Amino acid sequence: MGATANMVSSSWGHCSPWHAAAVTTKLLLAVAGVFLLLPPALAHGSAEHTQQQLDDRILGLPGQPPNGVAFDMYGGYVTVDDQAGRALYYWFLEADRGAGADPDTAPLLLWLNGGPGCSSIGSGALEELGAFRVDTDGRTLLLNEYAWNKAANVLFLESPAGVGFSYTNTSSDLVVGDNRTAHDSYTFLVKWFERFPQYKYRDFYIGGESYGGHYVPQLSQLVYRNNIGVEMPFINFKGFMVRITQKLNSPYDYVGNGLIDNEEDMIGMFEYWWHHGLISDLTLASGLQICPGSSLIQISPECQKIWDKALEEQGRIDGYSIYTPPCEQGSPFARRRSSSRSQLLVPAYDPCRGFYSRKYMNLPEVQKAMHANVTGSIEYPWLICNEGIYNNWTDTAVSVLPIYKELIAVGLKVWVLSGDTDTAVPVSSTRRSLAALGLPVKTNWYPWYLVPTEVGGWSMVYEGLTLVTVRGAGHEVPRHRPAQALLLFKQFLLGEPMPAEASKNASLILLPSEWAP
Repeated sequence: MGATANMVSSSWGHCSPWHAAAVTTKLLLAVAGVFLLLPPALAHGSAEHTQQQLDDRILGLPGQPPNGVAFDMYGGYVTVDDQAGRALYYWFLEADRGAGADPDTAPLLLWLNGGPGCSSIGSGALEELGAFRVDTDGRTLLLNEYAWNKAANVLFLESPAGVGFSYTNTSSDLVVGDNRTAHDSYTFLVKWFERFPQYKYRDFYIGGESYGGHYVPQLSQLVYRNNIGVEMPFINFKGFMVRITQKLNSPYDYVGNGLIDNEEDMIGMFEYWWHHGLISDLTLASGLQICPGSSLIQISPECQKIWDKALEEQGRIDGYSIYTPPCEQGSPFARRRSSSRSQLLVPAYDPCRGFYSRKYMNLPEVQKAMHANVTGSIEYPWLICNEGIYNNWTDTAVSVLPIYKELIAVGLKVWVLSGDTDTAVPVSSTRRSLAALGLPVKTNWYPWYLVPTEVGGWSMVYEGLTLVTVRGAGHEVPRHRPAQALLLFKQFLLGEPMPAEASKNASLILLPSEWAP
């Protein structure tokens, strides 16, 4: 207990100015004669979970800016299977008081990146919507002025076991698929809320992208179904937002995106490629004739030949952002995964951003500060994407349309996002897949704006679902168009459509000089 008391006491020397000013509003809890400062809501949790939360508090990160960090951070492990020794790592950013957000009332967002096998911390937190960016030296952190914790409390989860810092003591666990990933994530959530009881009953959302297009609706379905019959479920689930995808078995390990439903998505991909001048007339005709009947999970040999030809005709481009240069570092696998590794426009575009994050996350002092790899038993380096997980994925749904239908029918909020310069998640595929839902249209296709002089993207509002495209964004919207993405997230939380005129929220979102496409 002495060590814990010292830890909590010393934390005030590292906390942000708002936190020091708020000390007088904290409660005192006597634990074995030692007084610990606790947020008021935390005093209602059990002593065990209170202590676990305190132990997970991150007192500061190596290289973080000396000013501007007006929020608390937590990181640690939640065991999801005691017998197998399977534990998932999380990083939690409370809402930023410096931006006017209140962590005691702001909603909670769980963010999941895909792959499958890619880290939500390496991609989502450090390259997209998190509070920090890693500088080119791999040691210094920069503040992200478009971080989503300016509007919500944001929880990043590395899932399944084997991704990032998440681990298992059972080697067979590394052969995994959709079903166990969803159930482990649900177990994680239940236990996390016990550790952080002040977030019980808070408005809760799930968001994600890429293969998170499976993770997000599948976990959403589990949460919804487990809440049935519960008068006041402590997981107060309100809806999800997602950038959708499907796994493709290809010798290029190419990840097909926008793919809620295989056949519609296959057609949409070839159409997008052709309309953007990336493939020949012959390849388009062959693809539309041969490939629509082919599963994207086990692609037919005939379609595979056409697919290979299409990739050859596209040449050396970043398929996740066709108008930006690919990163020249690393292996072909690294470049294939540039959607989860490299694109960033804060403050300037750098296609190799993921390599800086990898260097930072493998620093021993960083892992110690984040309470990651605490025993040193994880012998392999932290990676943004685990190729072994990707190559050994055992089950994947051909379509998640039935889940969408189920959750829309009960009134949950559902938003689908799409960047319009991404060949892996073409807007055309997304639109075809959503059209297959057969939802009535409330508001037809229209441009939306962040500022009066530039179209931010386009939107279409269905009965129970909102589609939003972001102009000039690649596979990972918050990386390419961070200001637009933050506005989009705020509109999602408010339950309001994208603005057909310059946004009233624009004054709340700082626009860098590099904003214009």
